Amino acid sequence: MDVAVVGAGAAGLTAAIWARRSAPARSVVVLDGARTLGAKILVAGGGRCNVTHDVVDETAFAGSSRPAIRKVLRRFGVAETIAFFREQGVTLKREDTGKLFPTTDRARTVLDALLRAARDAGVVVRHPWRVGDVRPGFVLASDRGETIEAERVILATGGRSLPKTGSDGGGYALARALGHTVTPRVFPGLVPLTLPSSHFLCRLSGLSVRAMLEVRDGSGHPLASFTDSTLCTHFGLSGPAVLDVSRYLIDARLSDPAAVLVASWLPEATAESLETALRDPSVTPGRHLAGRMPERLARALCEEAGVAWGRRGYQLTREARRALVRAVTGMPLPVTGDRGFAYAEVTAGGVPLAEVELDTMGSRRCPGLALCGEICDVDGRIGGYNFQWAWASGYVAGTGLS
Repeated sequence: MDVAVVGAGAAGLTAAIWARRSAPARSVVVLDGARTLGAKILVAGGGRCNVTHDVVDETAFAGSSRPAIRKVLRRFGVAETIAFFREQGVTLKREDTGKLFPTTDRARTVLDALLRAARDAGVVVRHPWRVGDVRPGFVLASDRGETIEAERVILATGGRSLPKTGSDGGGYALARALGHTVTPRVFPGLVPLTLPSSHFLCRLSGLSVRAMLEVRDGSGHPLASFTDSTLCTHFGLSGPAVLDVSRYLIDARLSDPAAVLVASWLPEATAESLETALRDPSVTPGRHLAGRMPERLARALCEEAGVAWGRRGYQLTREARRALVRAVTGMPLPVTGDRGFAYAEVTAGGVPLAEVELDTMGSRRCPGLALCGEICDVDGRIGGYNFQWAWASGYVAGTGLS
């Protein structure tokens, strides 16, 4: 084959499609170890597939340098993504959050469009065909002992998130075999966080509230913060704000075990403004809070701070009032860990972008090799950003083959 693409996910299929479109005489095969293709696409966005976001730039991503990420994203932006899927008969709709979904609300629509585009372009898709080894030259060997020779290879194997869909991290060994490195840290991103089972928030399972979550280092300096919906669960915390902040907390703790996650349950309030409001003799602190957040949470916070629900603010001691203010606007959360790659929506870490030519996603270490998608050290926020990285990096890899 002229080109072998390893991995038939979002990035791999995109790379294969554009590899053929940019050079129709080129033979392109996509190899994937899964019996059922596109499992990760099918479960994305609650089965609806959040294809992209209405505004995507490098500030929504972490990992490799933002200028490097920006250079790739600009080659194939949101407008190009919308146009590509429209060409395949898939129209996208924008929701209030800025997320773009297919109007069918079915992830299958997106996967079928990609497979149809690949077929129409003349791409050969072979599965299950798991690449167990690859040698420069290139010779790709399956786990069953089959081999394929190719002039060029594109690695689009994904990371380690949602391993049941096939992205189990096996691509890192292939990248290393071809001369690449992988970041020392490879960890779950966009992942729910766990709390002690006895923590009062676990007893509020099912409650969702808009909150600000901030990662602080061991000295108390802020590192990252996100304000969005936060969901209390039986195991701890989930929801958009939690998923977004998770990679920053995990990353911080790898070098600073004292790093902490702090919650403000009233993001628009400051400690000073809330303390002033709690002194109002016309209402009780509990009722004041219940007017601005779910009552279950207001009662739990009062109990946690040792403040009687019906007691009026002027009756509180200074220490009690301040304890309640701290509980509401700056509560340290005793995060015990995360739910791991099995529940993570993306992988943080991977092959650094410094090891690829950004104009082509071609390897600086191995001539004829390119890399795209989640195998790279790039991870974005929740909301379609990681899919946009897949479309953009796949496009650049597919069109950049010499």
